[in-house]
Amino acid sequence: MRAAGCLIGLAVGDALGAPLECLSAQSVPVTRFISGGVHNLKAGSVTDDTYLALAFAESLIYNRGYSRDDFLRRMIDEYLCAPHFYGPTSRFVFELELNKESAVCQKDAATVLYESRGGRSGNGGRSNGSVMRGAPAGIFYPPELVRDVSIRSSQITHRHPIACECTAFVNQMISRMVRGGDRRAAFDSALMQCEDGEVFEMLSNRGNYPINPDMDALLTTHAAVSVFMDSTSFEEMIVNAVNMGGDADTVGAVCGALGGAYWGLKSIPDDLVCGLLERERIEKAAFTLAELAME
Repeated sequence: MRAAGCLIGLAVGDALGAPLECLSAQSVPVTRFISGGVHNLKAGSVTDDTYLALAFAESLIYNRGYSRDDFLRRMIDEYLCAPHFYGPTSRFVFELELNKESAVCQKDAATVLYESRGGRSGNGGRSNGSVMRGAPAGIFYPPELVRDVSIRSSQITHRHPIACECTAFVNQMISRMVRGGDRRAAFDSALMQCEDGEVFEMLSNRGNYPINPDMDALLTTHAAVSVFMDSTSFEEMIVNAVNMGGDADTVGAVCGALGGAYWGLKSIPDDLVCGLLERERIEKAAFTLAELAME
């Protein structure tokens, strides 16, 4: 099943890449879950990439569609459980939301961050946090509806147009592939829908740019989409994705979502699925969301 494979693939990529986060490329590739890393995790542990994607999936399931307030509440709940996982953008937004008495909170927290860091020309909200968690929108919504929801869900924390557009791009691909589409057609369709010149330039000419597994939303998207498009199997793809180092868990999560959406659940090695420490919650959300997804 492609739809369930998407969310489970995301978690597998996150867990495989988490111990390699912030490292340089691995000379001996890691192919199975290991412990350690910057967060000293147990083998098979997931991070905020998966927890926020689960928050999105569970919110879509509970509300039978997108609810900004419910999704935000669930993300904050996940943040409070393990704040050490979270990057500066999400942390800033969640902390402001938790302190509504502050005068600055008269404005939307993500807007405060975006405007205070220079708007379009700055990097406020340009990181990859909304790209990594967005896959449930692609599972639930058909191609004609997914773009709008993707952008609105990104803007809760990441208002930068690059982050919004990259989230929409990946989710467009997922939406088409979980509904049986070919990956090349899904990629071409996402390009046609793209409204940001910088994103369009890099992704339409992806072979002209070196892969850089950085936490910037566009660099993450370019890395994940390129590795996915150039791979012949889920396992080949996910091993290549995480062993580049850098933001390995997030590139792994985005790749895993794309690969699971295209090759399906059966393509993911059984030992990786069974090794996920949050397997029960992940599978419950994955299968339920798949059942409720709009045609």
